[in-house]
Amino acid sequence: MVSSGNGWITGRHAVGTPEVRLIALPQAGAGAGAFASWRGRLPAGVELAPVQLPGRGTRAHEPTPVNVHAVADALFQAVRSELTMPYVLFGHSFGGALAYELAVRVQQHRLRAPLATLISGSRAPQTPSLRTMSERDDDALIAWLARNGGLPHALLDDEWFLGEILRVVRMDLRWAESYHVSEPVPLTCPLHVFGGAEDEITPAGPVATLGALYHW
Repeated sequence: MVSSGNGWITGRHAVGTPEVRLIALPQAGAGAGAFASWRGRLPAGVELAPVQLPGRGTRAHEPTPVNVHAVADALFQAVRSELTMPYVLFGHSFGGALAYELAVRVQQHRLRAPLATLISGSRAPQTPSLRTMSERDDDALIAWLARNGGLPHALLDDEWFLGEILRVVRMDLRWAESYHVSEPVPLTCPLHVFGGAEDEITPAGPVATLGALYHW
């Protein structure tokens, strides 16, 4: 695994000579390893740059920011040196909120804009969260994760690993559930939004609302 000097990019991988950098932000509870399977599916010329957020994996003992905006501020400072070549931002679920906030900061600082910002399974920032899974007990949270494919049953017998997963998931869910921007900034870079018709965590309606944040 190749990491950037500040630890935010872990598992960098390129096919051939990099022409486009894909900065990938994972879902709640996950780290850069969520994109490990992408390494064998990259087209030539693409460099995968997965983001490892603080509080998990190799960064488990680092202090964690208080909310999404603080995470995004730290993320922006950490990855701005990665924006020297053509790049794309991708974020899934909770990572989608971070991808949007990162794109906003890039735009506000008038840095090189992403070729596109890609967001999947994430509600629009102006849509408040109605979910409070972060406050549920362990059994309820485990059942919810397992039901939605976020927790393989094989891990249920590993008490330490299960406890670590729940710690990180709760932290990320608290960030995600409290995230709300009443007047979000429209993006001037192309914005592509993806949602699943049967996604129980983030229904298609709140996902589609994200499309309004692209300023034509």
